[in-house]
Amino acid sequence: MKIGYVRVSSKDQNPERQISALQSNGTEKLFIEKLSGKDMNRPCLNEMLGYIREGDILIVESYSRLARSTKDLLSIIEKLQEKGVGFISLKEQIDTSTPQGKLMLTVFAGLAQFERECLLQRQSEGIAIAKKAGKYKGRKPVDKPDDWDYVIKLYRNHEITAAQAIKRLSLTKSTFYRLLKKN
Repeated sequence: MKIGYVRVSSKDQNPERQISALQSNGTEKLFIEKLSGKDMNRPCLNEMLGYIREGDILIVESYSRLARSTKDLLSIIEKLQEKGVGFISLKEQIDTSTPQGKLMLTVFAGLAQFERECLLQRQSEGIAIAKKAGKYKGRKPVDKPDDWDYVIKLYRNHEITAAQAIKRLSLTKSTFYRLLKKN
């Protein structure tokens, strides 16, 4: 069975381009994730890894959709190989059923991680220069949602969990706890 894994980094991004590419390559089941790839603990990734069976082939539009670091990518590929699952990356034309495909995957993954780290370094350097010039003030602080007081009262009275409060307030976990600390 051909299994497809699609990932975009945020809820605002559209996965249709990836979905179309995978469907036109015969995928029979899709797992679609809307989370950053920097974390290996992703619900759809874990679900897909639990679902996929020996003889299946995992297809992705690009290996960067599966993982952002070489270590994580190779870890996932190793799990797939242990299960007897093949891996195909359409963009890079990598097929791990061949020794050449395995080599290319390792080389490309290393280059992608190198480029990402260089980009982050350039970004950090640019921010430092802008801060020194007084042009960079950082992200604007997130204001408390209108129903903050009510939801926090429920949370503090143990009527709802932190996860429920975060969902009701439409905040990220880190923003929720940062605002809670200020309150």
